[in-house]
Amino acid sequence: MNIVSFSGGKDSTAMLLMMLEKGIPVDRVICVDTTKEFPQMYEHIKKIQAMIEPLRIEVVKIDFDYWFGEHIKIKGKRKGEKGYGFPDFRNRWCTALKRQIFRKTLVSMTYNPRKRGGVNCIPNDIVEFHGIAFDEKERTSNNKGRNIKYPLVDWQITEKQALDYCYSMGLDWGGLYEKFHRVSCWCCPLSRIGELRVLFNDFPVLWEELEDMDKKSFRKFRSDYSVKDLSEKFANENL
Repeated sequence: MNIVSFSGGKDSTAMLLMMLEKGIPVDRVICVDTTKEFPQMYEHIKKIQAMIEPLRIEVVKIDFDYWFGEHIKIKGKRKGEKGYGFPDFRNRWCTALKRQIFRKTLVSMTYNPRKRGGVNCIPNDIVEFHGIAFDEKERTSNNKGRNIKYPLVDWQITEKQALDYCYSMGLDWGGLYEKFHRVSCWCCPLSRIGELRVLFNDFPVLWEELEDMDKKSFRKFRSDYSVKDLSEKFANENL
């Protein structure tokens, strides 16, 4: 069973469409929705769904707000405290949660309680396809030992080539890639300062939500700036 991991970004989009063009069988397409994607990304996913029918994009949602500010920790130094707050380089809990949800989805597809391996065992007949571009091929080393294929690496498709291919197919994400290098979660504190400036100036509704999130997080948005600090910085730049 061939399972495509689909984020909706340029690389996974190019991979999926190229696989179908080349006649590579795709049994299921799984998209993990953090619920913190850009509105333009949700529109993009709808466009891809229309392009690949009758194949269906299966969306699995994460309750981001719950894990961010409501989940009560049951162990560790912060036992009893609420929420994981903003992620940082040492604690990318949101990325770990996406991987966990994706893995659980794969396990649940053909889970047989009588089969050796238990509830955490991905069936051997499942092959995952991940959209990692050729110029980021070093990332493939993180998944050694798993039954994963990387078509863009095999085809030597770079990030730029993947994006150009998507543009040639009439896909533009509402201009997101003209403003951002990455178009995943808009609330990510690991974004570049320049991209956060664009978020402040061009997406005021999302920025207002980010300010509300800032009040709920025990962890500072970035080591150098809080969201409030950035709001003041960007506002002063616009004077």
